[in-house]
Amino acid sequence: MAPSLSPLMKNLPALDLLKLMQLSRDGDRREGILLRQSRGWFQVSGMGHEPLASLGYHLQEGDYIFPYYRDRALCLARGLTNYDLALAYFAKRDSSSGGRHMPGHYSSRKLNIFSVATPTASQCIPAAGAAWGIKMDKKNDVVITTVGDASCRQGEYYEAIAFAIQENLPLITVVEDNLYGISTPTLHHNPYRLKIFNEEHVVFVNARDPYEVFEKGGAAIEKARNGGGPTVLWCELDRLSSHTSSDDHRVYRDQDDIAKMLLRDPINILSKQLIESGEITEDDWKRIQLEISQQVETDYLTAEAAEEVEPGDVMKYLFANPGGLETKAPEAPPIKPADTMTMVSAINETLRAALSSDDRVIMMGEDIEDPKGGVFGLTKGLSSDFPGRVVNAPLAEATIIGTAVGLAAKGFRPVFELQFIDFLSTGLNQLMTQVSSLRWRSRGEWSCPMTLIAPCGAYLPGGSLWHSQSNEGTWSHIHGIRVCIPSTPEDAAGLLWTAIQGDEPTLVLVPKHIFRKRVSVTDAFPAVPFGKVAVRRAGTDVTLVTWGNGTELADEAAERAIADGISVEIIDLRCITPCDYEGIAESLRKTGRLVVLHEDSRTGGFGAQIVTEMTASVPNWNQFISAPQLVARMDIHVPYCPTLEYTVLPNLQQVIDAIHEVMK
Repeated sequence: MAPSLSPLMKNLPALDLLKLMQLSRDGDRREGILLRQSRGWFQVSGMGHEPLASLGYHLQEGDYIFPYYRDRALCLARGLTNYDLALAYFAKRDSSSGGRHMPGHYSSRKLNIFSVATPTASQCIPAAGAAWGIKMDKKNDVVITTVGDASCRQGEYYEAIAFAIQENLPLITVVEDNLYGISTPTLHHNPYRLKIFNEEHVVFVNARDPYEVFEKGGAAIEKARNGGGPTVLWCELDRLSSHTSSDDHRVYRDQDDIAKMLLRDPINILSKQLIESGEITEDDWKRIQLEISQQVETDYLTAEAAEEVEPGDVMKYLFANPGGLETKAPEAPPIKPADTMTMVSAINETLRAALSSDDRVIMMGEDIEDPKGGVFGLTKGLSSDFPGRVVNAPLAEATIIGTAVGLAAKGFRPVFELQFIDFLSTGLNQLMTQVSSLRWRSRGEWSCPMTLIAPCGAYLPGGSLWHSQSNEGTWSHIHGIRVCIPSTPEDAAGLLWTAIQGDEPTLVLVPKHIFRKRVSVTDAFPAVPFGKVAVRRAGTDVTLVTWGNGTELADEAAERAIADGISVEIIDLRCITPCDYEGIAESLRKTGRLVVLHEDSRTGGFGAQIVTEMTASVPNWNQFISAPQLVARMDIHVPYCPTLEYTVLPNLQQVIDAIHEVMK
């Protein structure tokens, strides 16, 4: 007997949906067979999650999907082809990631399917950021993001929901509740079963029934289009297969439970409904299944024979431009010099110029609105002059970085601030999972040209271990982001302006000890490229490489060295990544001696990388007259007590001793 349909349900092309669900299922089965034949390496299945494809029938061209790895059917409904997925399975050259990413990690810029990252729930905050961009653009588009039920316990999931409700965003969050997080039952973990969330924003869906998904999903989408804000669709369904090809659910699931679950197979139920309603016959259904099976087999055979990846291409797409360097000359920041300026004032003026020149520039950070204007005054006056574009963030660093990802996907230019770089740890997942790898894993289709400003460093008593670090050695290890540390107002303005105008995600670290140091700035602000050192003092005997707060110590040590007849050349690195190794080598060829100074820890600090690069090259090695020296912070946290702080940090005497050591 045919199901009783509401008017909205009657708009569902059930036979088309059934074919699409079967296409998804057969693709999963084919990949499982190929894996057992050792013709693949990994597979993640969406079996049982196919009814969610009915959401695709409500979507318009401008809508976005931020899926996760079990959304094969939904992505097919959005417009991906089975052949696209076959290419990804075989990691072929022309797949969405060019062999960089696992199968089941969908991506299409053309279809607004955001590139999937494996860490669960990491897509949720970027999805909220994209929805925020839609709202700012005054569009009636929507964003759908999907997530497994176990992932709802991730803190970033909560942050995304909180931000979406706070801003009344057009975001539909689909919780795919299959009752398991790999092998762990989630009945006592799921926050919706625990009634943690306000049920006003939650709609329960029996997602084994595609009609119910279509009706309730359509209502949520329509609500979002009309400005009604976000909805969580709590969709209960079954994972009919093991978690992935690396798992066997028969080990931890009761066999009777598996048998009962298979009786609820949504494809079997829907096909029987259509047969009973007379829309198709049993012979029709057998023919359809055979045709789809043949299509899938053809797609996978064709994909298996497709062009293989080129090993030489593996470094492509990490940055928009090779090495993160500009391919055209950078522009000078359009700000006027004054008799004296600080880095703080130069940054403020540069931000003002960016906001004035490009209405797609958006700023967000903790306490950056007036009257505070940021805890260090970097944004003073900007929210008053650019209301709605310079806004306070919640106390959540993952939200700050993650929403920038979504805004960038919508074409905005996020210039966001962290109060202290020390607090990046709570946003590190977004920086490493989404920001840094996005361009690379999508072959340049998606990118995040975000500029993230963060005060850093010590030599400012009372900061303690969460207000006194720089950690640039750590950040340099995150492939795909640029890291710079200016030490003058000119460089602060120039590097910041280059970052905002560029296409790379960039971390601008601003050293607190010297960022209020008032210096003469009478000449026009120059253009400052990334990856180019500045010679702060010319010398002939010793090359002293430093950056940030280290420049002050270096200058004082060089002055002291004059009395001993030693000429020190100070190289201000300015950029950690990309690093101007040739600029260092040029100075080394003149002096033959190298001292590297930084306030980051000795072990794992970037100074060791500089020494390695200089000594690993035979031409450079032959320049050395003596062993290079590294002056750095002790391998310990920065203490609160000023006496202890200055005990662990590099000091003037250590720099002088290093200079004399290389002169022996």
